[in-house]
Amino acid sequence: MAKKFRFMLVACLSMIVLAGCSGDKKETATKKEDASDKIVENGILKVATSGTLYPTSFHDQETSELTGYEVEVVKELAKRLDLEVNFEEMGIDGMFSAVNSGQVDMAANDIDITESRKEKFDFSTPHKYSYGSMIVREDDLSGIHKMEDLKGKKSAGGATTIYMQISEGFGAEPIIYDNVTNDQYLMDVGNGRTDVVLNDFYLQSMAVKAFPDLGVKIHPDLFYNPTSAGLVIKKGNTNLLEKVNDTLAEMEKDGTLKELSEKFFGGADVSVEPDVEITADVKVD
Repeated sequence: MAKKFRFMLVACLSMIVLAGCSGDKKETATKKEDASDKIVENGILKVATSGTLYPTSFHDQETSELTGYEVEVVKELAKRLDLEVNFEEMGIDGMFSAVNSGQVDMAANDIDITESRKEKFDFSTPHKYSYGSMIVREDDLSGIHKMEDLKGKKSAGGATTIYMQISEGFGAEPIIYDNVTNDQYLMDVGNGRTDVVLNDFYLQSMAVKAFPDLGVKIHPDLFYNPTSAGLVIKKGNTNLLEKVNDTLAEMEKDGTLKELSEKFFGGADVSVEPDVEITADVKVD
């Protein structure tokens, strides 16, 4: 009888240990799936941005402080989530790798939402809407009068942007830059080192206004591809995504997005879809 009792006791203890291990595994799996718990525990939101993309992410000339439309959106978002935000500055290619590896929690740099990107990353609801434009030389429009005239032109930009995809799709020669400031892009078009910069209309409008003596302008007739931009988040961080989307909805409802947009985009409200005639709709990945 004693032997039987000891056997039953060992069996019960084994079941308890196994149950405990099973619970630990479930708890570990839950924690693994919900990486946003670490953000809450540490109280820090790590965000990748360029610091060179005026007026959405740049350094104020007087204070050297990192600011801009998207930077301030993230700062306000973090404040409402009771988090401190740490920005890490890098090029656009590095941002995707940093999000994927967990080096940062999200990327904020006027990143357009595309179907292929949505397969690899989660995006917040859009906080900016726009469409494509191109910077050309002021005197001759760089010889570009229709999209097909991009063939053979030297197109400046980042290697993996949708705008470089579009220009290469029309036969332009890519001239790749890595996280340089807008004045460098514009200066090189003006002096003939390159011919054109394809990019977001609102960003380019502000860049041209900021550097009026470089001999460039936005092409007056060619507008293409309506776009929407969101914050990039690693797939699986669903709690973080939900909190970000809920907070962005609050900021839209109370007018914060509109207020920040008008501050950085010369009175324009980029938080709503623009009403503009699109001359080309080019499919990109």
